[in-house]
Amino acid sequence: MSNSAKIFLWSISAALGGFLFGFDTAVISGAEQTLQVLWNSTAFEHGLTVSIALIGTVIGALFGGVPADKYGRKYSLLIVAVLYLVSALGSGLATGWEMFLIFRFIGGVGVGISSVVAPMYISEIAPPSRRGRLVALFQFNIVLGILISYLSNYALEGIGENAWRWMLGVEAIPAVLFMVSIFFIPESPRWLILKKNKIHEAREILNVSDSEEAERVVVAVLKSKHESTEGSYRDLFKPLYKTPVRLAVLFALFNQLSGINAIIYYAPRVFEMAGLGKESALLSSAGIGLINLLATLLGLSLIDKFGRKFLMYVGSLGVITALVLVANSFFSENLGGAQVPIYLFIYIAFFALSQGAVIWVFISEIFPNDVRAYGQSLGSFTHWIAAAIISFIFPYIAQTFGGGPTFAFFAGMMVLQLLFVWQMMPETKGTSLEGIEEAVVA
Repeated sequence: MSNSAKIFLWSISAALGGFLFGFDTAVISGAEQTLQVLWNSTAFEHGLTVSIALIGTVIGALFGGVPADKYGRKYSLLIVAVLYLVSALGSGLATGWEMFLIFRFIGGVGVGISSVVAPMYISEIAPPSRRGRLVALFQFNIVLGILISYLSNYALEGIGENAWRWMLGVEAIPAVLFMVSIFFIPESPRWLILKKNKIHEAREILNVSDSEEAERVVVAVLKSKHESTEGSYRDLFKPLYKTPVRLAVLFALFNQLSGINAIIYYAPRVFEMAGLGKESALLSSAGIGLINLLATLLGLSLIDKFGRKFLMYVGSLGVITALVLVANSFFSENLGGAQVPIYLFIYIAFFALSQGAVIWVFISEIFPNDVRAYGQSLGSFTHWIAAAIISFIFPYIAQTFGGGPTFAFFAGMMVLQLLFVWQMMPETKGTSLEGIEEAVVA
């Protein structure tokens, strides 16, 4: 097997965590209305039912940097696989609302840790020329997981009153595959150098990644270690790291202020708001998943060629246009036919091409080696705390203010994102992680 193929297999194995990430977060969309009736939930209780996994994700993202830093990226990915498996089986077999909340929370913790560790692991084993594409495999697997969950929900919808159990429990199958695959990947070479001083082992892995640059990377990683850095969250808030912290937090916030997770989690409900019947709404949700997948593939193919910043320019403009059209449809009450679904398909395409493809790549690149685990954790935490809040309040906001003001707000946030890309976002394509550190760290 060629070295290039080995790197791809290592990357795709870690990226399977993204598949389970996508499946776990989106699968609830097919069951949420059934669960509301089953447990006779109030609006508050139902919001908690849907968002409990996101609360777990916030916790997982906040603390995911700790095992990644202390015990390694590989061991942390194994923890993620176990959490996904336990959550899938427990959620599908839950006998009451409280038990369901516990197991969905556990799955959310897995999602949070996965969003920290998997992109970071791939960025640390990938050569600079392919890093964007390889890290973006994580996002590709996320949207593949979302699509498969929508199709699975659609296929299982009519099998009876326990369809929701099968929708949630079937995740156990890919969770086992992910767990097995982790045993066949190496540890991150940069972690081995910084935390274990295993330079020879790290050099062997780097030789697979890029034999011509392996020795240079070893020297650069050793040189990049800051003596004052202990390896904790406190280090992130030193003046030295203010620029990457600012970039990661703002990028993650704008990603969620686009409204993406409100649409992903409540896709059938949004389509019903736009006048579609239940079956058509579920099918249109699968359409969102398919477009998300195809556009992510396009972004993956372009990210190392045109760069992260170019994709963000194109995507921001497209997302703004689509959201304005959706908001206008609700304001004018012109909701007949396929108008709103088409606009949302356009929105998903531009989001996936830009923010979707770029976010995990960019955050995994901009932090120095010795604080990358905690920096990635901060970026993921910001992303998920915003996702949890928006997903929790979306049903209330949409019901109280209507679709027009809700989608107009998302459009306004994307105008601010465009300004952020123009004024603050650096380009990172084709540069080694240590080279990015020299350019970004004060």
